[in-house]
Amino acid sequence: MARSVEEWIGRNDDQKVPPRVRMRVFDREGGICYLTGRKIDPIRDEWDVEHKVALILGGEHRESNLFPALREPHRRKTAVEMKVKSKIAKVRKKHLGITKPKSSLSHPRFKRCMDGTVVDRRTGEVVSR
Repeated sequence: MARSVEEWIGRNDDQKVPPRVRMRVFDREGGICYLTGRKIDPIRDEWDVEHKVALILGGEHRESNLFPALREPHRRKTAVEMKVKSKIAKVRKKHLGITKPKSSLSHPRFKRCMDGTVVDRRTGEVVSR
């Protein structure tokens, strides 16, 4: 069966999802939160449209990737995704040589132990406490 209304696709990732699309997404999913499986009460509950595949992880800003989600679980999921994306970017920059590891020690020959002592890597000698 052909769709009677064309799928909404955002012009860019920052474009706000129109109210008509929010209603279609809510109706399509029967008002069930995608993250918790709980029925959303649109009058009492604050809810958002959530990208099933997050934009920061390569998802598209289109109606088929949007699902209703209660606000608090949505924010928790977004925070986890941001941590993942940040870690990926940090590791990639390190491997590309864009950033260098930060060390408070002046020379890589020395290492600081958990107890605060500084040890010479070549000799194993404790340099300072």
